Amino acid sequence: MKRLLFAAALICATSSQALADIKVGVLHSLSGTMAISETTLKDTMLMLIDQQNAKGGLLGEKLVPVVVDPASDWPLFAEKARELITVHNVDVIFGNWTSVSRKSVLPVIEELNGLLFYPVQYEGEESSKNVFYTGAAPNQQAIPATDYYLDELGIEKFALLGTDYVYPRTTNKILEQYLKDKGVAASDIFVNYTPFGHSDWSKIVADVVALGADGKKVGVISTINGDANVGFYKELAAAGVSADDIPVVAFSVGEEELSGLDTTNLVGHLAAWNYFQSAESDANAEFISAWKTKMGDKRVTNDPMEAHYIGFNMWVQAATSAGSTDVDKVRDAMYGQTFPNLTGGIAEMLPNHHLSKPVLIGEIQADGQFDIISQTKEVPGDAWTDFLKESKVLVSDWKALKCGMYNTETKTCVQIKSIY
Repeated sequence: MKRLLFAAALICATSSQALADIKVGVLHSLSGTMAISETTLKDTMLMLIDQQNAKGGLLGEKLVPVVVDPASDWPLFAEKARELITVHNVDVIFGNWTSVSRKSVLPVIEELNGLLFYPVQYEGEESSKNVFYTGAAPNQQAIPATDYYLDELGIEKFALLGTDYVYPRTTNKILEQYLKDKGVAASDIFVNYTPFGHSDWSKIVADVVALGADGKKVGVISTINGDANVGFYKELAAAGVSADDIPVVAFSVGEEELSGLDTTNLVGHLAAWNYFQSAESDANAEFISAWKTKMGDKRVTNDPMEAHYIGFNMWVQAATSAGSTDVDKVRDAMYGQTFPNLTGGIAEMLPNHHLSKPVLIGEIQADGQFDIISQTKEVPGDAWTDFLKESKVLVSDWKALKCGMYNTETKTCVQIKSIY
């Protein structure tokens, strides 16, 4: 009888401990067209969780990763998010890359009061109390990159090339208006969208080259995502287009994407991010060393990895401060959290659920790394752009106003979460 009681007590204790573990959902595509970018973010989360457990875990408990594969299938992201929250009972989710996948997840986490840390640059024009946007808003990437083209490179004609989904379309809508406000004629702006995984770039590249037939300087602003970038850059090289002829500044191409390309003909093209592996700081040297020790010398770091690094550590700090991983308590504790970024500054979480981040422009080198040619101080992320009439009157403030879409003219909180 005593043995049975002891066994029962042991089972209860084991079950109790299992239930007490803090579960971290990892929602990134490990297959399909976005696996080229998202697999690294899964690996990053596993490294960060291992590091935190080596420090004693969180609130005296072990962090347990729960990894799922939404397979670059946007509706499946919603199903997997629901599974993470209702089946696996995760306390937080780190995940997504594309905006269409994030928007798929959004109604699920709002319904279930989940918490998502989203690590990739995006189009803005959204504010959810259940999402912390640790990637760049348009004023932290797209607008500064366009200013660089105008002010430093003297670009006169713009080819806005994107994958056909919400992030490129909304970003380019903002950039079109911004360029027109700057005096660029509508006829000097060429916009084109292609499906995910698009591979035949010959006509599009020919159209871009033809833009410069009148002698005006042409530049490409690229919101092409995933493995479609491989074909795009190969076609540029095949057409003999160099960065001196027509520079490309990319918003979704970093070190990871370049590691699968022959960069010989890409030298001089640009990317705009908030972090590059080549950034010189003690924190970055330590991060790179830990990454390569775990993953091997050939693995590179990139901007969304830094966003997860900052977001994860802020979540740990907020949960520690709140004494709980409860979503509402963590949310309240997130405002004003600071953490050193990897470029030498300090990131801060703002009441609009965006970070303050520096803006970097890098030039592709032959080794697949970037030479940082421009860097700002920390820029506060703006959920609603100032360059669209319907957005410039909106502010997001979840701390004081408890609202993500506060209309400064009507002094009311708009109930819908996004106008796009």
